[in-house]
Amino acid sequence: MLKSSCKLAIKQLKSWMKPEKAKTSITTFPSSAEIVSEPLGVVLIISAWNYPFLLSLDPVVGAIAASNAVVLKPSELAPATSSLLAKLLGEYMDSSSMRVVEGAIAETSALLEQKWDKICYTGTYFPHFVVY
Repeated sequence: MLKSSCKLAIKQLKSWMKPEKAKTSITTFPSSAEIVSEPLGVVLIISAWNYPFLLSLDPVVGAIAASNAVVLKPSELAPATSSLLAKLLGEYMDSSSMRVVEGAIAETSALLEQKWDKICYTGTYFPHFVVY
């Protein structure tokens, strides 16, 4: 599933980046307008313990595709996966745009006290992540 998300993002990225034409009022004729997508900024992703690899990285794919910086907080209830994500993402991703914070309630609480442009929490009962 994660591989499919990556492939979809790569395939659709050009169309997602393309400005979208918007209608203008007759009073502003002959003007034109368009909607240009821009990054939100810094996104905090707090993932769940069940399916910890998929629920951690799937929202990361979308956030990075949208040119956002990402802070990922994997679940402390899946410590082996959390440790692996911290090691691999720290090794293979650009540390200026992607960080992994490991820990439990204290670390999560400290993260939530910070200002974020968007927070994604994947631990709901819904099949996909929820954006707040």
